[in-house]
Amino acid sequence: MIMKKQRIDESELILNPDGSIYHLHITPDQVADDVIVVGDPGRVPMVSQYFEYVKFKTQNRELVTHTGTLLGGKRITVISTGMGTDNIDIVLNELDALANIDFESRTIKDTHRTLNVIRIGTSGSLQADVPVGSYVMGTYGLGFDGLMNFYDVDDTVIDRELTEAFIKHSNWLPQCARPYAVQCSPMLEEKIGGDKMIKGITASASGFFGPQGRILRLNVADPAMHDKLQTFNYKGQRILNFEMETSALYGLGKALGHNTLSVCLTIANRVNHTYLSDYYIPINKLIQAVLLALLE
Repeated sequence: MIMKKQRIDESELILNPDGSIYHLHITPDQVADDVIVVGDPGRVPMVSQYFEYVKFKTQNRELVTHTGTLLGGKRITVISTGMGTDNIDIVLNELDALANIDFESRTIKDTHRTLNVIRIGTSGSLQADVPVGSYVMGTYGLGFDGLMNFYDVDDTVIDRELTEAFIKHSNWLPQCARPYAVQCSPMLEEKIGGDKMIKGITASASGFFGPQGRILRLNVADPAMHDKLQTFNYKGQRILNFEMETSALYGLGKALGHNTLSVCLTIANRVNHTYLSDYYIPINKLIQAVLLALLE
């Protein structure tokens, strides 16, 4: 639920001395309506190399931001989030604040500004017929991280039917965070979707090892988790891939009134145990495809 218009305290909306927002270190005029988010800070220049002009650059910790224009003057921003839904919580809330909070009065603006936020990332495939090198578009984000359970959101955000169907199918462990499912933006799905995109549910974990069923020295609580993920089917949609950001992106984006979409290159297949060690060329092709779609 969106808060009513009232003054937001300094401890809640933290600004730097130069007027920029605390973590991202950018001001409202430095973020475009179309935003690409990537996990790896090194992937930001991989995106901005295709800009016609880069007007602004900044970095704070792992959060790197480049804002510029594509061909024809279309304004665009690319931001690295780092890994995990906790970082997405910071980036999405601060992006929304930049768009929809007046920093002078510290109140919510009367007119809502909608951002289009597209994640370009890497992931692991959970299906044998989705090989490494595939491009997966997440029609839903299925979160195992628990982040959206801390927010007051209703059924217009969380797809309760899909959520309950998965909990029942997986016999979800009660000691783990309650899952939640959120649909992507249909508008962005149509705009970015291409013939090479495989569409399905993207699962987001709260970590890379145990939460994704990887075993090094510690056993996992549910050894059958992968089988449960692979066999889940909701109205013809399967869980195609595993990563660590999409669920929070979709949940916060939808709750705050923004359009969100996640497209990932699969670099590992958890079923046949294959790995794509050199993925520079395919991730660049994915970046180009997304930017071209935004221009259309």
